[in-house]
Amino acid sequence: MDTSSTETIVRGACPHDCPDTCALLVTVRDGKAVKVAGDPDHPSTHGALCAKVSRYPERTYSPDRILTPMRRVGRKGEGRFEPATWDEALADITARLKAIAARDPQRILPYSYAGTMGWVQGEGMASRFFHRLGASQLDRTICSSPGMTGLQYTLGGAVGMDVERFADSGLILIWGSNSITSNLHFWTFAQQAKRRGAKLVAIDPYRSDTALKCHQHVALMPGTDAALALGMMNVLIAEDRLDRDYIERCTLGFEALAERAAQYPPERVAQICGITADEVIGLARDYATLRPAAIRLNYGMQRTHGGANGVRAIASLPALTGAWRDPAGGMLLSASHMVPVTPSKQVRPELMPGWPGKPPRTINMVQIGDALLEADPPVEAVIVYNSNPVAVAPESDKVIAGFAREDLFTVVLEHFQTDTADYADWLLPATTQLEHFDVHKTYGHWYVLANNPAIAPLGQARPNADVFRELAARMGFDEPALRASDEDIVRDAMDWDAPQAGGVSLEQLRREGWAKMRHADAPFAQGGFPSPSGRCEFYSQRLADQGLDPLPDWVPPWESAISNPGLAARYPLALISPPARTFLNSTFVNIPGLQAQAKEPAVEIHPDDAAARGVTHGDMVEVFNDRGRFLARASVSDRARPGVPVAWGIWWHKLTQGGRNVNAVTSQALTDLGRGPTFYDCLVELRPAP
Repeated sequence: MDTSSTETIVRGACPHDCPDTCALLVTVRDGKAVKVAGDPDHPSTHGALCAKVSRYPERTYSPDRILTPMRRVGRKGEGRFEPATWDEALADITARLKAIAARDPQRILPYSYAGTMGWVQGEGMASRFFHRLGASQLDRTICSSPGMTGLQYTLGGAVGMDVERFADSGLILIWGSNSITSNLHFWTFAQQAKRRGAKLVAIDPYRSDTALKCHQHVALMPGTDAALALGMMNVLIAEDRLDRDYIERCTLGFEALAERAAQYPPERVAQICGITADEVIGLARDYATLRPAAIRLNYGMQRTHGGANGVRAIASLPALTGAWRDPAGGMLLSASHMVPVTPSKQVRPELMPGWPGKPPRTINMVQIGDALLEADPPVEAVIVYNSNPVAVAPESDKVIAGFAREDLFTVVLEHFQTDTADYADWLLPATTQLEHFDVHKTYGHWYVLANNPAIAPLGQARPNADVFRELAARMGFDEPALRASDEDIVRDAMDWDAPQAGGVSLEQLRREGWAKMRHADAPFAQGGFPSPSGRCEFYSQRLADQGLDPLPDWVPPWESAISNPGLAARYPLALISPPARTFLNSTFVNIPGLQAQAKEPAVEIHPDDAAARGVTHGDMVEVFNDRGRFLARASVSDRARPGVPVAWGIWWHKLTQGGRNVNAVTSQALTDLGRGPTFYDCLVELRPAP
């Protein structure tokens, strides 16, 4: 028997844009990762992983991995490359960036998001490099900025209840979230509460897998969440189902909010939301009487014109009823600020020329299509890492036209040859999570997690931080912040001496894998919010000072029958595009096992909508508007509400029939606050494919 093989278990963390941020145990045998499992001792992960991350070895060892630097030899978009050395790649990139920077460094643009959420391989060294270079700043708004902005102006920051306490709730409103797909471990706690007698209510335009397992589904129209929340307030106030003591001591602006809520009687709300007045009244009464009452809000509902106001309205509800008094009551959208982060020390904005008075210009990542085609001065170079903008950014035809510019110098750090990689001049091989060090905070629970490298980098793959360190050195930048080690970046990213950190050290975190931040079980039972007043601010003086509405209100969608009847006459269907269960944004789309489960792009439509258009189940249909069109397989089902088809995202364009995914029809229009995307604010028509 062969006894020479060795097996070890390495502690890691899931790097992806998901609230769960799971603790991983990676089994390594003879230098190869053979299994990735959830840590059973981590209270949130409790040993379970989603179907995506459990396939990490398949992804890491895929024969399609990019393992050497690649130089473009074909036309932009053809995806034809030849191997090169790292020295050749970095020498050419440095020379090109120096030449552009000599004219105007703002003509250089980084493009990144949450391909990894780590402090090191995310924006640690990369942002330091681009700040020192003087490149255009990227407004990273494509996911959560409207919701985060809504929280900032209401609670003072991204704070919320402990996800583990949902198991003890008496009522859980799952609002704008298909938790089984996008927040699996929260769903485990919700199921525990359900078994103990809690009522679960899904508030979602679509009867999702999660909604099917709840006691009640409120199928409102997209972009009407603020109206529903204000209608609930109307009932709570009219029937005096309030915690007057909590309102008096822990909130600001109740009388003004009451006047606003008076404008939203249940009958008006029913008309706006496409539901019944009885649903509004019953939901408000349940929220006031079934205690502890908790809201799990997620980011789907803030991807419409009024998304930030929707979050402001919903975040006001727990303070009206005193739900924050209970450890199992209150609300959770993001818990990012339950960790004592120090972002300025992490990314060093002071390295920017002109800081703080006149920093370089800012370009919104949601509007990358317009920026690449119309910005003045023009964008001459884009360095893409941790993102796939050609697939994930809205209004794809413009994005593709921008990246297809032969005069645009494009560098892409990647694991695979994505849609964006096909347009690169240089394609650089990046390490996966199993091959590098990082530390992660989370936005779905109160833990910080360490990721230790489990295996050596495959081929010539390099961590992002190493690439940007070397580029800085080759550019002649000698500031100490640009030579900092990975460990130095992590020490800069958090206040390790803050009481919330509980005295944990980086060394202890690496050894034990994770540490929970220390907060009271009911952290806002007596108020103490991180807002300027220390209260839940129904009325925001900061918004008033900007000339903006200081109270939450319903802001109609850009595109709807109410706000734009002329457009709705041509394009009567309100399309939403939530993530497919097998993908995470555009990540995992090319993994054969997961791709086989998803099969092909699909759009789910109500039988009435299908019949009116001559569409039957299984037909290939064309979904279109003035911005573009894509093809998808029709699934006719009454789980989609009339007038609201659901197209599952986000496929790579080149893996679809017709060469376009759902973002061919989405818009570059922005939200009310936070400058975020309006992916779910999108009118279309559909017909059988020609």
